[in-house]
Amino acid sequence: MAEKPPIISIQGVAKRFGPVTAVDAVSFEIVENEFFALLGPSGCGKTTLLRMLAGLETPSAGEILIDGQDMSRVPPNRRPVNMVFQSYAVFPHMTVEENVAYGLKVVGIARGEQQSRVAEALDLVKLAGLGGRKPDQLSGGQRQRVALARALVKRPKVLLLDEPLSALDAKLREAMQLELVNLQNTVGITFVIVTHDQNEALSMANRIAVMEAGRVRQIAQPAELYEFPNCRFVADFIGKMNLFEGRIAASESDRLKVEVAGLGAIEVPRPEDAAARPDGAEVGIAVRPEKVRVGRDTPEAGSIAVHGTVGQIAYYGDASHVYLSLDQGRTISATVQNDARVAAPGFQVGEDLWCSWHPGDMLVLTA
Repeated sequence: MAEKPPIISIQGVAKRFGPVTAVDAVSFEIVENEFFALLGPSGCGKTTLLRMLAGLETPSAGEILIDGQDMSRVPPNRRPVNMVFQSYAVFPHMTVEENVAYGLKVVGIARGEQQSRVAEALDLVKLAGLGGRKPDQLSGGQRQRVALARALVKRPKVLLLDEPLSALDAKLREAMQLELVNLQNTVGITFVIVTHDQNEALSMANRIAVMEAGRVRQIAQPAELYEFPNCRFVADFIGKMNLFEGRIAASESDRLKVEVAGLGAIEVPRPEDAAARPDGAEVGIAVRPEKVRVGRDTPEAGSIAVHGTVGQIAYYGDASHVYLSLDQGRTISATVQNDARVAAPGFQVGEDLWCSWHPGDMLVLTA
């Protein structure tokens, strides 16, 4: 199958506000019909990058091409994109239909076509029959759909979404995540979403760019990003992670022996980028909490195992997070699924337990 062509090409783009560099020499491409996420903590530059795509900010350096056209001299209203803001920005004095039709009216679309396109857009976002209502007669989720319909009615090639679900409560936010994915599949256009919520990005996007301090640290599909982060920052930012600092004691063709405080000497699979790391070099050692098994029985042979004392148990309904204190003040967490209907967790604070994991579940991070 032929690869899809890029709809967005970002080439060496930077944005500076006086002495502050908000986006620092970023380059990547987004393909047609992709659901792409810009993910990172507050202040990492993701919203600034989205605003440059929309034309609301001008790059200090670099080029942005959309559908093969250089956007440097194209004003926001002439770009083949539309943007949905965090605050929805719907007009309170207009009805739903008037809100959705506003952009078409501004560019002079005939009234008959306005009506048909508005009806089509409202049907897409499941607001058919609510066109006569005012925004204050709608729920938060319905107002979000109005903003989506108003953006889609102009039939952009790219839809930009700036933290579109952050104002919704947790249950509605989860429902809207599924609706956005279904909507993107239905309309078949490129979605670019900015979010600081890792679960939102993992559950919705085809690919995710993780940003830190204005730079893109890794771009990957959700499963690859979660299971194979390329640096300490991504490993720690995506999901929960037990991260230890270690020192290479010896290296072989397929494995490393690493001295880790609190864990001792352990053998781990050798990563591809470890070739240039000499004995004695510092590396990060990481394992996800759901890969860690806890119990009273001696772990199976071949596992990495260590004794710990339960210091805290956090109950979340479907699972519990068990935090164990190791030697030298180290702590490790394990996720224990609550797969039996009981009123109390299976382990108690203060109990001594084994925690163990398979060596192949460990990550060696050289950056």
